[in-house]
Amino acid sequence: MNNLTAIILAAGKGTRMKSKFPKVLHKVGGRPMLQHVLDAAAACGCTKKVVIIGHEAELVREMVGSQAQVVLQAEQLGTGHAVLQAAPVLQGVTGTALILCGDTPLLEAAELAKFAEAHAKSGAAATVMTAIMADPFGYGRILRDPNGNVAGIVEQKDATAEQQKIQEINTGIYCVAMPLLFEILKTLTNDNAQGEYYLTDLLSKLNAQGKKVAGYVTADSDMVMGINSRRQLAEAESVMRQRILNALMDSGVTIMDPASTFIEKSVRIAPDTIIYPYTWLEGSTTIAGDCEIGPNVRFTNVQVGAGNQIQFCYAHDCQVKSQTTIGPYVHLRPDTVIGDKVHIGNFVEVKNSTVDTGTKLPHLTYIGDSDIGSGVNMGCGCITVNYDGKKKHRTKIGDHAFVGCNTNLVAPVEVGADTYIGAGSTITKNVPPDALGIGRARQLNIEGWAKKYKEKKV
Repeated sequence: MNNLTAIILAAGKGTRMKSKFPKVLHKVGGRPMLQHVLDAAAACGCTKKVVIIGHEAELVREMVGSQAQVVLQAEQLGTGHAVLQAAPVLQGVTGTALILCGDTPLLEAAELAKFAEAHAKSGAAATVMTAIMADPFGYGRILRDPNGNVAGIVEQKDATAEQQKIQEINTGIYCVAMPLLFEILKTLTNDNAQGEYYLTDLLSKLNAQGKKVAGYVTADSDMVMGINSRRQLAEAESVMRQRILNALMDSGVTIMDPASTFIEKSVRIAPDTIIYPYTWLEGSTTIAGDCEIGPNVRFTNVQVGAGNQIQFCYAHDCQVKSQTTIGPYVHLRPDTVIGDKVHIGNFVEVKNSTVDTGTKLPHLTYIGDSDIGSGVNMGCGCITVNYDGKKKHRTKIGDHAFVGCNTNLVAPVEVGADTYIGAGSTITKNVPPDALGIGRARQLNIEGWAKKYKEKKV
C-alpha cells in the first residue's frame, strides 16, 4: 500500500508498571516494546514514521534515534490529543495514517499489511482493528450498525451494563485517511469520565458526517495485547518466546525442552543444531549448524561456528570457531577467539585472548590477554599473569608448546614453539623455541624438623 504513514503513541507513563523507566522501553524478546512496533511499521511499508513521546521523553527519543521523527506531547491529555501533535510534521502529507500503540510488541508486520490492505479495499474513511476477547474487561467496546460497519467505540468506564457484555474490543490500532484525520481531531471535546480527548471519538465524528468506518477483526488476539503491568509483560514475553522457538523448530533446529529455553528474537541458529535445556541466547548471537548447545548455557553476542559442543558455559562478546568442545563450567569473556578443534575443560576462564587450532585448556586454568598458538597443551592450574597492578600485559605461547601443571606465566612474556615448561614453574623471562623452561625454588628437606616442631608445640 502506497503513502502509508505510521503514527506511534509512546507518551504514556505506564503507572501500573511501577517503574522509573517509560513503559515502552521495557523489553520483550530482548528488545524494547517500542522497537518491535517500529520494526513492524517499517516492514509493512510505512514510508514515514512519527513517534509521539511524553513521559521521560529524552530516554524514548534516544532509543528511537533516526528510525522515526519524534514529536513531544508536553501534557498527556488523551489519545486524540496525542495523535493531533503529529499534525504539524505531517502537514501536506496525504494517504493513510496507520495509528499504532507503542506498547503492543506482539503485533507483526504481516498482520499490519493485511489490515492496511483491507482498509484500502473497503473504501472507508477509517478502519479500526478489533479483536474478540473472552474477557474484555478494561477495553473499549466496538459498536456495530446493522450493516456491520463501526458505529462507535465506548470506553469501559463510559459503557452501559449491556455494552460491557460486548466481546469485540478496540485494539487502539487504526487506519485513517489524511488530512481528514487531523481535521476531525481538531473538533474533539473532553466531555467524558476521564476528561480526556479520546481518539475513539474520531469514529463517531466520521459517522456523523456520513463517512464509512470499517472494522477489521484480527484472528490472533495475542497480537494486539497491550502491556500495562509487569504481569502482562511476562505474558507477552511468554507468547513472544514461544513464537521464536516455534520458528526455529520449523526451520530445522531441535529444542529439547522449550519450557526451559529462552532465545531472543535477534538470535540466528542454523538447522541441525540441538539446544538443550536451561539455555539462554541473546543479543547478536549466531550459531551455525550441527552444534550441541547446553544444558546450562548463556550466550550474549557470541558467534559460534559449526559442529561445536558447548555445555555449562557463560560467554559474551566473543567467537568460537568450529568443531570445538567446551565445558563444563567455562567463562569466555569479551574479545576472545577460540579456534577450530580446541578443547576447553572444566573451570576455565578465557579473556581477551586468541586460542588457535587444536589447543587444549583442560581444566582449572585462567588465560587472560594472551595469544596461544596451535596444538598447545596447557596443564591443570595454569595462569597467564596479565596484570601488574597498573597495566595489562600479553602472554604469547608458540605452536605445540607444552606447559606443565600449576605454571604461572608472568606477562609480558613469550614462550617459543615446541617448548616445554616444567610443572610448578613461575616463568618471568622469554623461553626460546625447543627449550625447557623451569622456574622453581630448589627443594630443601630438613630431616626430623616436623617431629621437633610437634614436640615443641606440646
